[in-house]
Amino acid sequence: MAQVKRIKKPIKILIASGVNLDLLGRREPLIYGSDTLKDMERLVRTTLAAHQKSSKNMNYSLKFFQTNDEALFLAEISKDYAGAVINAGAWTHTSLALADRLAGVGLLFVEAHVSDLSKRESFRKDSYLAAHASGVVQGHGIESYWLALKKLLAALESKSR
Repeated sequence: MAQVKRIKKPIKILIASGVNLDLLGRREPLIYGSDTLKDMERLVRTTLAAHQKSSKNMNYSLKFFQTNDEALFLAEISKDYAGAVINAGAWTHTSLALADRLAGVGLLFVEAHVSDLSKRESFRKDSYLAAHASGVVQGHGIESYWLALKKLLAALESKSR
């Protein structure tokens, strides 16, 4: 009898970018760099493809999402994702609603930031999200998203063993 190869259902991962991140590449390039969200998406998709070849048993499906509307952001992170990379932008420092939602839905996530918040204004050093995150990556430009995803994948892969 021939063996049937089982195709694993893709593991859904959200890459969520919040308020003002649609301006990447145009807004304060000395702080945020000249790369855009499209550049970040290309980088993450390319590096994930290489990663998936080395972890044969894992199949990931990415959804890239950006909004300047906090209600839409809260709704998106409430959907059925195995994990997320979240760069909430300024909401990181201001939104108790976002922190409460992340705690409430129990989403496994890694917080990501393009700039190094420890070298920014004092109000940016506080994150309402970090207490609920499985890690924080910052200061690596758009590569922060990939590095955060790498941390998330490691957490998901160790959970599946």
